Amino acid sequence: MAPAATDDGEHGIVCHLDVLLERKQMTLKELSERVGVTVVNLSVLKNDRARAVRFSTLSALCDALGCQPGDLFSYPAGRAADHVTGDGAGR
Repeated sequence: MAPAATDDGEHGIVCHLDVLLERKQMTLKELSERVGVTVVNLSVLKNDRARAVRFSTLSALCDALGCQPGDLFSYPAGRAADHVTGDGAGR
């Protein structure tokens, strides 16, 4: 099985919440009120320190920001290839 985190302890997923907030001209506080998640927890997510996201939270974020999950998160090119081995363990 592929490791859940990179060697430096980071998961490698990048959150683009700051970009989406800027596009919508919305503050973290406004988003917090709309989705029912604390500003602190949204800040953790925005700063790529979150370890998990509930699907209900993801859905609420996408509704409030008018986006898709792939707009909110990305996995940098090349990172996926680092975890894939010839035996399919990275899938």
